[in-house]
Amino acid sequence: MLIIQKKTRRDFMRVGADSLLSAAAFAALSAVAAPATQSGDAPMQTRRGERGRFKSVDEALAQGVSNGTAAGVVALAADSRGVIYEAAYGKRDLAGGASMTQETVFWLLSMTKAITATACMQLVEQGKLSLDQPMSQVLPQLEAPKVLEGFDASGTPKLRPAKRAITLRHLLTHTSGFTYSNWSDCIPQYEKATGMPDIAESRNGAFASPLEFDPGDRWQYGIGMDVVGKIIEAVSDESLEIYFREHIFEPLGMANTGFLISSAQKRRTATIYSRQADGWLKAMPFEMPQRPEFFSGGGGLFGTPRDYMVFLQMLLRDGTFNGAQILRPETVGAMRTNQIGDLDVNPLKSSAPAWSNDANLFPGMQQKWGLSFDINTRPGPNGRSAGSYSWAGLLNCYYWVDPVKKVTGAMFTQLLPFYDARVVDLYGAFERGLYDGLARV
Repeated sequence: MLIIQKKTRRDFMRVGADSLLSAAAFAALSAVAAPATQSGDAPMQTRRGERGRFKSVDEALAQGVSNGTAAGVVALAADSRGVIYEAAYGKRDLAGGASMTQETVFWLLSMTKAITATACMQLVEQGKLSLDQPMSQVLPQLEAPKVLEGFDASGTPKLRPAKRAITLRHLLTHTSGFTYSNWSDCIPQYEKATGMPDIAESRNGAFASPLEFDPGDRWQYGIGMDVVGKIIEAVSDESLEIYFREHIFEPLGMANTGFLISSAQKRRTATIYSRQADGWLKAMPFEMPQRPEFFSGGGGLFGTPRDYMVFLQMLLRDGTFNGAQILRPETVGAMRTNQIGDLDVNPLKSSAPAWSNDANLFPGMQQKWGLSFDINTRPGPNGRSAGSYSWAGLLNCYYWVDPVKKVTGAMFTQLLPFYDARVVDLYGAFERGLYDGLARV
């Protein structure tokens, strides 16, 4: 997993390159705002004649690089017959001048969650797990969960027993009570008071986190998918690295995705940038420890945009792609269906502004949650159908799958903080341009 070694999320945010991206470098971006294809890369076989329908997407992405929205961006889309759009603009590393390509390696972060959920649902299909099974039957450490009710005058945490057991459904739907520190006012204080490591450090001590509410009481984004990763390992008797490779990546041909990456892949990894208050981009150095205490099912994968588009096409085609059946159609149907009942997805309120802005993928719209996906209950403002499902990665990567119009799209950057307004606008322009192009006869 890509983390700053021996540092927390907040430490990561304090580390940066000594110099900001210069005005001269920004001016140079306009010269590289053109589709990039890495020498020797095999194309994804975009269908003949499709590219011209999406001129507005090309223009938006090129402008997004030239105006400094991102140092580089990759966007891809597919329908039920295959890839209909792919392009890369800008640089993966401004200092070194390396071009962004469709085979650039990205830290996927929370885009990992959909893959973890897929692995989990394979085990459900096999009868090795069930959605409403108490997970203490698999992980004894979940036997007696505690709910954090605040702190006393001395700063000591006040804990009480949870009212109900944690089920697999709770973990897959972010209704377990486990939360992330950067979306919580309480967990950072608990970490400080107890010395508990943050989940981003990939240390097993992070699983000692208390709950913020009783399982099933509400939706709040959290570390449940990391717990699911532990469950997959316990049931399969394999590490996530091996399980994902054998049961998902190799069958689909996703050769450039994994928790552990080669030196050659490391050389193709995109540089992470942080947007400063004045809009400039600042490079952020990072290390990639290859011996984490656990593989993060919530955010540890690296991969290329082309690999992730293969995974999305599998979902779009109800579980089967390139002759490999990863999931049954009815399983994919359940994953994209409301699994939280009368609860609603809540807007994300950031407690760490350097790490993330407040985020709401569909402001003013009731949103539901499937088995790892946000579901828009009404048509989206940029073209996607009601009932589409989507999510994102912390470094401003985004994807959606539209099961009605049979189209999927994804856009990749490596930029903090999350839900950057300029990148979100660019993502909207990509989606609008894609659907407008599809509507042309």
